[in-house]
Amino acid sequence: MPAKRIRVLLAKMGLDAHDTGIRVLAEALRDSGMEVVYLGPHNPAERVARAAVEEDVQVIGLGFHCFDHLVHTPLLMNGLHKKDASRKVLVVLGGVIPQEDYPRLQEIGVARVFGPGSLTHDIIEYITANAPV
Repeated sequence: MPAKRIRVLLAKMGLDAHDTGIRVLAEALRDSGMEVVYLGPHNPAERVARAAVEEDVQVIGLGFHCFDHLVHTPLLMNGLHKKDASRKVLVVLGGVIPQEDYPRLQEIGVARVFGPGSLTHDIIEYITANAPV
């Protein structure tokens, strides 16, 4: 029996509509054999958490370019915790996020932050190696 494919939910939160990078990532993840659910821009945390549970994803990837990652990410993590999904979902971020914010994001449960210039190959390898089964 074939191994279960990794399901990844990608979304933009808040008012950030710069979604070119996350759309390129969605295509790369699909090309690597993962299933991708893309919610698009302007999502509140509750919608992302609900979709993650309903779609039974192992990974959530969020892209930020408006420096609101410290506002929206804790709301998402709280939403996942309320749905008892935070332990079952790998959360990764990408975009323009200052490195000094990485430790705070990791404290609240973000597994990894991929900054500007990250290679899709590296993101795919990380997700493949770390997605919960």
